[in-house]
Amino acid sequence: MAGMTPREKFIAALEGKQPPGRVPHFELVFYLTMEAFGRVHPAHRVFSQWDQMSQAERELHRRDIADLYVKIAERFEHSAIYFISPGGWGDERAAEQQRCLEHVRELSGDRYCLLLPGDATYAIPSGTEMMEFAAWLVERPQEAKDKARRMVDTAVERARFYARGGVVDGFALCSDYCFNDNPFLSPAMFDDFVAPYLTRLVAAYRELGFYVIKHTDGNIMPILDRLVAARPHALHSLDPQGGVDIAEVKRRVGEKVCLIGNVSCALLDTGTDAQCVESARHALRHGMPGGGYVFSTSNCIYTGMDLRRYELILDVWRREGSYD
Repeated sequence: MAGMTPREKFIAALEGKQPPGRVPHFELVFYLTMEAFGRVHPAHRVFSQWDQMSQAERELHRRDIADLYVKIAERFEHSAIYFISPGGWGDERAAEQQRCLEHVRELSGDRYCLLLPGDATYAIPSGTEMMEFAAWLVERPQEAKDKARRMVDTAVERARFYARGGVVDGFALCSDYCFNDNPFLSPAMFDDFVAPYLTRLVAAYRELGFYVIKHTDGNIMPILDRLVAARPHALHSLDPQGGVDIAEVKRRVGEKVCLIGNVSCALLDTGTDAQCVESARHALRHGMPGGGYVFSTSNCIYTGMDLRRYELILDVWRREGSYD
């Protein structure tokens, strides 16, 4: 496996293997593009006049977005690019994402694994809708299940479009299921309203040839086995704020699923430099053995985070994250 590209090493980790050299690195999103590059992140752009733009203007925007994603991956040595599109594309979103990712491939070849959002399962609702949603599940369970099935059907049909395009490598499923203390739904309700649809969604993506990363923050331990049983290639976040320790998760399911994350975003915000370094070391020490691991924070590099802190943990990864 010598001479592998970052994409090939990332895929090897997703498949539970141990690639040579430095362990792959990936961040779900890197939002600090103003600090790093003096450019607005694509997710923070809204094209309210997209329909009025000439084709030449649209193409300039597509290429600018693709260029920024590649620059993020190059500077911070990411193995994958998770593409979040700007607002304003409306019904053309899928086609525009495809066009932008084609430009990413033009700029970078097959160097990076290209991922899109792809979840279609119930997440924790917003605070204003939480009580109503919980009552709906109890009072009209079949209606909730029928909607869950339709959401999966829609996502799979969209995935067929990307499969025909031949550019997308996989999907990150980003519906959050858990608070810091426990999952929003009890394990029994999770089995009714989420698990069957998550399993069906992952199976359909796999059948189409895609890789699947399941993300959720919070305390996943009460539903860990259920998440793994859905057969995603990887679990992302492994949130220490939710009491999730990569050492325990590796012991329980490390032979069944790739692990991504566990470097504490909370410490990157409020801890000392020494605590940040130790969090990175802990994740590497317990995630790396045997392969099936990708170095990452426990969420993403979000707006307001100190870029210096991210670069601090990257220094730990560069010094101590090599299988050689």
